[in-house]
Amino acid sequence: MEYQYPIDYHWTTDEIVDVIKFYEAIERAYEKGIDRDELMAIYRRFKEIVPSKAEEKTICGEFEEISGYSSYRTIKKAKDSASGDSISMK
Repeated sequence: MEYQYPIDYHWTTDEIVDVIKFYEAIERAYEKGIDRDELMAIYRRFKEIVPSKAEEKTICGEFEEISGYSSYRTIKKAKDSASGDSISMK
């Protein structure tokens, strides 16, 4: 993709890498599909970095605006799915 991911420059390098992994996981859900358990593990790490619902909404809103991919709908689908399912947002 030809866009920049929304990041907070107060995050450490490791945190930035992990947040980018979250964005990439959302992209994969739309483009190829991703294992539900893998996605949820990546999301749990994202929530350690961005624990605030308001901050999550802001960051994910920015990501959706530039990419067209909804983190909210993807995570909601994953939460509603069973362990071992594949999440595909096509």
